[in-house]
Amino acid sequence: MIDRLEQDLSTLRSALGVRGHRQELLASNIANGDTPHFKARDIDFKQALSAALGASGASAVGPVTLARTQTGHLVGAKEMPYASAVKYRAEYQGAVDGNTVNMDVERASFAENALQVEALLTFISGRFRTMQTAIQGQ
Repeated sequence: MIDRLEQDLSTLRSALGVRGHRQELLASNIANGDTPHFKARDIDFKQALSAALGASGASAVGPVTLARTQTGHLVGAKEMPYASAVKYRAEYQGAVDGNTVNMDVERASFAENALQVEALLTFISGRFRTMQTAIQGQ
């Protein structure tokens, strides 16, 4: 029974994880709007979700790992989730300081992603309500 519940919710959980990571990236872009030479980043949702679900083929993304080639090198921190699906955002208008953050684009993307996170949470909540109704037999 638990395996079926896990299987049913795994796609939604993965999608929520990718959306959460995208929200962090967009928030970082907004926070660094005045940082010289900062390059805005975003995540390819389809590619990241395929990787999270373990799809194979051209759209699947393998994990990015660091290799220690010398004993004096520091051990890398835990890898960033969905790192290989993160891309730099196209520059609309260049800034003198080299920053590529367009606040209008970032705020719109942030709001859109927040709305999609809310929709996912509502859908997951509905699934649990449906399961609860089925278990109670009403």
